[in-house]
Amino acid sequence: MSSPYDPPPPGSQPPPPGTPPPYGQPPQYGQPPQYGQPPYGYGAPPAQGYNGFAIASLVCAFLCSPLGVIFGFIARSQIRRTGQQGDGLALAGIITGAVLFVGGIIWTIFVLNTANHIANDPYGLGPAWFG
Repeated sequence: MSSPYDPPPPGSQPPPPGTPPPYGQPPQYGQPPQYGQPPYGYGAPPAQGYNGFAIASLVCAFLCSPLGVIFGFIARSQIRRTGQQGDGLALAGIITGAVLFVGGIIWTIFVLNTANHIANDPYGLGPAWFG
């Protein structure tokens, strides 16, 4: 019988670090991967959060619609480059900003046309109403 304090038989010790395994044996990289985990550290990148310009795009679409459109395009280009979240927010900011901008132009034309009609109508409120 051998005691646990006897030296190990030759060839049973692991090779020093940096030496290749013997021919025909697979390399040993530590423990095998657990079930459901990708091997050797590969996996999904960590979540990076929402793009700040995407959030600003949606907020500014209601406050200052041209800024919402501009911020939306900036956000979408950054999101394509970095992989952040928020592409839907940026698209919503672009669409909302564009619709509100066009609606504001139409409303301004309507108000100016109505004011001009009232000012030039001899039977309407006339200039006294404005003054």
